[in-house]
Amino acid sequence: METMVFDVGETITRDDRYWASWADWLEVPRHTLSALVGAVVAEGRDHGDALRLVRPGIDVAAEYHAREAAGRGEALGEDDLYDDVRPALAGLRARGVRVIVAGNQTPRAGELLRDLDLPADLIVTSGEWGVAKPRPEFFHRVLEVARAAPERILYVGDHPANDLYPAKAAGLRTAHLRRGPWGHLWADAPEVVAAADWRVDSLHELVALAEQD
Repeated sequence: METMVFDVGETITRDDRYWASWADWLEVPRHTLSALVGAVVAEGRDHGDALRLVRPGIDVAAEYHAREAAGRGEALGEDDLYDDVRPALAGLRARGVRVIVAGNQTPRAGELLRDLDLPADLIVTSGEWGVAKPRPEFFHRVLEVARAAPERILYVGDHPANDLYPAKAAGLRTAHLRRGPWGHLWADAPEVVAAADWRVDSLHELVALAEQD
């Protein structure tokens, strides 16, 4: 692989803080919202539906801006990264692999990720591109920035419908990561097994893959 592209939530970062901050803002127990996230995920629904179950009729975008205005908006720090992220990404770059982080996040999340100074050649979000996964246009943008032929690009993510299937449809190679609720829930689903070129439990396995390539 010449380029590896990584999803963000539950691939690069843990979502603990994200959902805990929403639960605190909506004044519900953190466990309640966490359980609802799991429920909507299991049903194949958008995870934002968990917020709508807690507060029917919520305008998620408006609440997001209200949180920012109140000084309780998005935050990302070193503790939000999975332990294998820095060494794995650094290992890939040391082996000549172009490393890109591109996921469904806000422009603010993109700023916060870049502030962490990750060993990546490019960090970009759907909010900055103006198009989100699983739309084909998102992966067209991935192809533009990857600087490699589709078959030499590996997209790594935990969510089959948002990461694996559309990346595969765009001609990219795919790695399904068994991490987070999405990654664990569908890890052994026949359609995931059939679509994934690789199935991994850690980003370190991708460094080993780069060494073999």
